Amino acid sequence: MSSSHYSLLIILPLSLACVITAENLDDYIIPKLSILRRTFTQDPTRAVPASVVTEDFQTFFYNQTLDHFNYRPESYTAFKQRYVINSKYWGGAKSSAPIFVYLGAEEPIDGDIAAIEFLPDNAAQFRALLVYIEVHRFYGQSIPYGLAFDKALSDPNIRGYFNSEQALADYAEILIYLKQKLNAKQSPVIVIGGSYGGMLASWFRLKYPHVALGALASSAPILYFDNITPQDAYFSVVAKDFLDTSSSCHQTIRRSWEEIDKVTSEPHGLTKLSNTFKTCSPLQSSLELKIYLGSVYASAAQFNDPSTQPVKLMCDAINEASPRAGLLGKIFAGLVAIGGNSTCYVNAPISGAYAEALLGWSWQRCSEMVIPLGITRNTMFPPYPFDLDSFSNSCKSAFGVTPRPHWVTTYFGGYDIKLVLHRFASNIIFSNGLQDPSSSGGILKNISSTIVAVYTSKGSHVLDLLKATKSDPDWLVEQRKIEVEIIKKWLTTYYADFRAFGK
Repeated sequence: MSSSHYSLLIILPLSLACVITAENLDDYIIPKLSILRRTFTQDPTRAVPASVVTEDFQTFFYNQTLDHFNYRPESYTAFKQRYVINSKYWGGAKSSAPIFVYLGAEEPIDGDIAAIEFLPDNAAQFRALLVYIEVHRFYGQSIPYGLAFDKALSDPNIRGYFNSEQALADYAEILIYLKQKLNAKQSPVIVIGGSYGGMLASWFRLKYPHVALGALASSAPILYFDNITPQDAYFSVVAKDFLDTSSSCHQTIRRSWEEIDKVTSEPHGLTKLSNTFKTCSPLQSSLELKIYLGSVYASAAQFNDPSTQPVKLMCDAINEASPRAGLLGKIFAGLVAIGGNSTCYVNAPISGAYAEALLGWSWQRCSEMVIPLGITRNTMFPPYPFDLDSFSNSCKSAFGVTPRPHWVTTYFGGYDIKLVLHRFASNIIFSNGLQDPSSSGGILKNISSTIVAVYTSKGSHVLDLLKATKSDPDWLVEQRKIEVEIIKKWLTTYYADFRAFGK
């Protein structure tokens, strides 16, 4: 298979082609670091009824500053930024009870409130106020000028305000305002985030230590920038997850790429592939199929929860498919197993909030979140190295900007991170599950006694922040217990310091 026709995880909303087109970026690996398990059948024990999500939550809108870092007249323009509060468990400002803040990331906050149960699961024992802030700005209902998402992002002047630095300042402004409003000046704040939100949580603690006492950063690949982590690390973990599950499944997937090219070259080859994989519309190229397959394999690995085991589910179906189905028939059996019965599978239209989130993440990848993921030596995928010059040209064509690949390490750091943070920083938990490919860009060793790595060998993406259930394995229960105990120590130290110095 030609590398020029191979890409993975470029699930771009092509319906929004007025801003970005498949021709612009479909040759580049742009993973979306979501916490939500969209691809697979959900574990029913983790399902959250809508009534539970809304019953104890109140929604507010803060008049957020458009530009925190300039003093032009337009910088003071305000827009509505959504945040949600659950005060059911709070001990109140008079007792300086803590505030747990979930930092939303590259999607609307609604799904996170339903999925992230670490906060309400532990709020009672801490008597904590729960706050969920919808950032990143531009996602969900928090869009400058009150514009529709596609209109805001298509304006080069407006989308210039769409970056992580502004988002962190948004967090700070809301939290300072909220503590004043609640007369909770002495209530310590713990920020919590997963995936990209976990990156933001750790960076928030570093940039705004006077606002947040500590941070729990789950599945936060903060070392994915500026070639600190080898570009093939992510997909090496994907391949390992499949190999560890079933060597025959791994081998079948590896051989399938050449088979797709072979069928494509035959008369009416794309029609044959469309029929084999029950595509939602006729394939225009083998690239569409490869994108879909690659994204499903990566998602299965990233969200390989112990309760659902999508990698095993997929591999069992591939291995047990009838030999008469042929090599690609086996692959299709895996898709059906993981996605359930459907009228079609490949190139389904993407719309609504999810499409907007994907497009927003594409903009972030093309501006500051330059994550150079590629494939060099891999046992399951063909080579497809990341090329910065080519990627930059495509971003320039799509958005009119050239990516800044060194900005994240300039602004937030990353190189020699233990040397830099060992004495400078404190109170950050970096949690990971090693089956999650994004863990390859995470912090897996303690940096100091208060900047700690808590990981599990069998864990998946942001698993520790999901709802605790009776069926959770012991290692997951222990991971969450360790995190809670660390946060308790932070708070104990804070209250002791406050008694000694605060007055």
